[in-house]
Amino acid sequence: MKTKKKQKEKTFDAVKYMREQRARISKDIMDLSPEEIVAYFENQRNRKPIV
Repeated sequence: MKTKKKQKEKTFDAVKYMREQRARISKDIMDLSPEEIVAYFENQRNRKPIV
């Protein structure tokens, strides 16, 4: 007889986190020109993570 493994409770939901970040970035760059979008991502690359 096979026993079912108990699943650990998630402490971090990667899919939820990714969706939140994508929504935040989309909101931030919504009204920017292509040049401003490039500058936004260059600036973000140099910042520390928000986590």
